[in-house]
Amino acid sequence: MTYCIGMLLDEGVVLLSDSRTNAGVDQISTFRKMTIFEKPGERAIVLLSSGNLAITQSLISMLQESIRANGERPSLMNVPNLFEAARHVGDALREVFLRDADALKAFSIEFSAGFILGGQIAGEPPRLFNIYAAGNFIEATAETPYFQIGESKYGKPIIDRVLKRSSSISHAVKCALISMDSTLRSNLSVGLPLDLATIRSDGLRIDSHQTIDNNDTYFQMIHTRWGESLLHAFEALPDPETLLSGGGSE
Repeated sequence: MTYCIGMLLDEGVVLLSDSRTNAGVDQISTFRKMTIFEKPGERAIVLLSSGNLAITQSLISMLQESIRANGERPSLMNVPNLFEAARHVGDALREVFLRDADALKAFSIEFSAGFILGGQIAGEPPRLFNIYAAGNFIEATAETPYFQIGESKYGKPIIDRVLKRSSSISHAVKCALISMDSTLRSNLSVGLPLDLATIRSDGLRIDSHQTIDNNDTYFQMIHTRWGESLLHAFEALPDPETLLSGGGSE
């Protein structure tokens, strides 16, 4: 399993992913879920993936093959805008489905894949898309400025409470890391290391790309202080004496 987050802000885009694909008593596998497509000064695009690893790797290989065709066919390095980039990914995913879905079904394996595509191409503002297994997709809006894929339920509450389109990249990164820490705390199938990428509006390049592991001091501080702060907030709330004494209203 995995957990990936994409956030669309006035300042740019924040993307975070874990790297665990399988977890069990005697098997833990690590594969990167973040793929970067960049031509500085023209475009910076990040693709996050979740689902069946064979499917997602096939999709990424097809996207890379299109780039190696040197402009002879559409690719993430020559499409004119992010909408066409999302459509290109969706089309490639449908090709993978047509090739592999029947064989997977014969072995009772679900065709499971999901993607977050974010970034900026010159001539338009930063954009963020959520691409489904069927190849269809939706775009982030001012009202819904983020997407999650994978094991999303544990990390969703903090994002809903904190994130706004006007949030700074710094605040969004902090929010994303707390969201990821909450997920790591509650689900063994999500694990370190993490990949973090930021793209600033009109920068047209990857502004930062960091790998976060157990030795990262900032993430360890987030883990410790967020847990302590939650405990302090809980203890500061009044006890429900009126509910326990039967004096509450109906």
